[in-house]
Amino acid sequence: MRRFPLAIRLLLLNQLGVNTGFYLLIPYLAVHLGEDLGMSAAVVGIVLGVRNLSQQGLFLIGGSAADRLGARGVIIAGCALRTVGFGLFALGDGLAVLLAASVLSGLAGALFNPAVRAYLAQEAGDRKAEAFALFNVFATTGALVGPLLGSALLLVDFRASALTAAALFALLTVAQALVLPARTVATATSSVLGDWREVLGNRAFAAFALAMVGMFTLQNQLYLLLPDGARRATGWDGAAGLVFLVGTVANLSLQLRITRALKRRGDRARWICVGLALMGLAFVPPMAVAGPVAPPGGPGAAALHALPVLAGALLLYLGVMIAQPFVMELIPAFGRAELTGTYFGLFYVVSGIAAAVGNTVIGWAMDAGEHTRTPWLPWACALVFGLVSAAGVAWLHRMRALPVRITEELATATTATRVTKAATEGKA
Repeated sequence: MRRFPLAIRLLLLNQLGVNTGFYLLIPYLAVHLGEDLGMSAAVVGIVLGVRNLSQQGLFLIGGSAADRLGARGVIIAGCALRTVGFGLFALGDGLAVLLAASVLSGLAGALFNPAVRAYLAQEAGDRKAEAFALFNVFATTGALVGPLLGSALLLVDFRASALTAAALFALLTVAQALVLPARTVATATSSVLGDWREVLGNRAFAAFALAMVGMFTLQNQLYLLLPDGARRATGWDGAAGLVFLVGTVANLSLQLRITRALKRRGDRARWICVGLALMGLAFVPPMAVAGPVAPPGGPGAAALHALPVLAGALLLYLGVMIAQPFVMELIPAFGRAELTGTYFGLFYVVSGIAAAVGNTVIGWAMDAGEHTRTPWLPWACALVFGLVSAAGVAWLHRMRALPVRITEELATATTATRVTKAATEGKA
């Protein structure tokens, strides 16, 4: 971290706080609405759906705002809005207040998610992949710490969790306002709609975003298919937590090493393909124990049945660690630097739709597999998602549809390294 500018260091800590605060509250929101407030399942679905729609549907607006108003201000505004939104979850019990809280918290994510990535890409220079690798480490850590802290605060009540999350976002808002440097924003030469048309008309980018459907769909299986597989294989509800523990430990210890090693070996597109393929293959080991819920057994039997699922989780995390930093690095290279936020915004709109469709397909396969006694079906669907995405990126690379700027920078860096090494050997 110390090798990066102060702005990047703050954004890394910001992402740790953002994910901690988010996962401290959101996983327990449905239980609070249904059990504490006595709302019907339909109303709970509306509240949760409004929050998700407010975020996923407005990413493009958040990205454009970052480009035109400056990423710093948009990041601060996003964190401030989430402070208010989570505070309303703590203070309001009425449907109108809860819907307002959902809209504000969703809009907050739509603002700061693309803005943070745009700011990070602009500040990191030629070290984008390493910056996004560290970003992934802090995000994953927050996603583990948040639910643990949330479960402890729920021993008091839900309001304690919501107020703690709101306080955390308030602290992040103040820190960003005081520390995050402001940057000059280039004067826009076209309208917002013109920017959107330019980005949407970039066929190579659109094809790449669609090809990445597998990555987002399979990442979401960390919250759907893999925890369900772990519970079924062991007959123990707590086994789902082991999936996240394995991934977080692997991420903390390996992410930056993997990115640095691969950055020096071959072009980015190849490693994105490898990562996507590995993410798909991660769902092969759990097929060995897929089936009805295992009857309660001793710790030894439970551990033995858990191994294939945990091996799959580890492979999935490794695939994400290989592909994701290079995906984030590649996105800004598709277009003008002035539209970096817009490109990230559109990319996350596509990812949100992809995750929703992918989860629907996997969920259908889980139900169909149970009814037709083919428990391997959802795991096979996940495998297909990964391999198809890997093939899509490989085809784009073969057709030279991906940006060459990154590849040229890589070639230049590799040549410089070889020249330096040769000169050193000559002196020796």
